[in-house]
This record gives sequence, C-alpha cells and structure tokens, in this order.
Amino acid sequence: MPGNYYYFIASLPHVNYGDKPPFSSNEFRAQCDSFLSRRDAALANCCNFDPKLIIETDKPTGSAFIDFILLRERVVNQTLANLRAAKLKRPSPVEHLLNMPRAESVAKAAFEMDDPLEAELYLDRSRWGFLNEIVDDVSYFSVNTIFAYLFKMQLLERKQVYDAIKGAEAYKEHYNTILKNFNNMVKEDK
Repeated sequence: MPGNYYYFIASLPHVNYGDKPPFSSNEFRAQCDSFLSRRDAALANCCNFDPKLIIETDKPTGSAFIDFILLRERVVNQTLANLRAAKLKRPSPVEHLLNMPRAESVAKAAFEMDDPLEAELYLDRSRWGFLNEIVDDVSYFSVNTIFAYLFKMQLLERKQVYDAIKGAEAYKEHYNTILKNFNNMVKEDK
C-alpha cells in the first residue's frame, strides 16, 4: 500500500518521554531521506517545533497530519502570547485565536506555573501526549507515524538540554529583554 512504511517503522526503537534519544532529529531526517518517498521526505522537513516558524508560517504543508500538529502549536503559542500581554496590561498580539480548547487549556496551565522550566516540561509532556493520541487515530504503518516520531525526537533532544540553572538564567535574560523593549515602547508612545 503506497504511503506505508512497514519495515522502517518496525525498525524504529520504542521511546518514552524522558528517554535518551536513540539518535538526533537530524540523523532521523537523514534516515527519512533514505527510506521515504521524495514527497514524504520533503514533508518531514516541515516537522519542526520552532516557535518562530510556527507563528510566522501558517501555510499548508501538504500534510493534514503535520498541519494539525502545527495548528495546535500555533494556538498554544498564541494563547501564551495573549496571556503574557494581558499580564503586562498590553493589547493582545493575536486578536483571533482559533478555537482549540484543549490547546488553550494547556497554555493556560503552563502560564500559571511559577517555574519556567516546569512550564516548559509541562508543555513538552503535553506535546508528547498529543502526538501519542493522534498517532492512535491513524494507520500505524503510515508516514504520519514517522512524522510523529520525528517530532518526538525533537522533544527528547529538548529534554536532554534542559538545565535548571541555565534555564533560569536564560529566562531572566529573556524576561529582562522583554521588559526593556516594553519600557522603550512605553517611552515612544509618550
């Protein structure tokens, strides 16, 4: 059956959230280039959790499966942006959010956490759970299982690089930059 990759999927090591990745997402993309059709390998390049790309790119990828994952990410990121703006008493940067209540509730729960690292881990665990849910809704040996696996490799890589001290320092630096930009905007408005 076209679009099914029995051997490739059967050869992939089982992974759980928190495991050490069996290979990097780049190594897995190289495997995709070898085992997938050209079209499917090209679509694998759209499997990316980069928030900047997700917010700025809302064009269809050519895969309804990937588009659905990216849409959920977009809603989570936009909900977080609106919550942060409201906390700073600024106008919402996103006026028309799409209606995805579960994604919005995930963003709200993460926003309410005091520890930024715990919030990121919570978001990643929710991403993992979402990927498991939607893979259960497709034929297991379809290319969508491979796309979900690629997203999971990225989550495992992120989990490996989280470091509480570095994360706290980066958060403070990022937050100070936001405050500085906000103060500059307020000065310019006067």
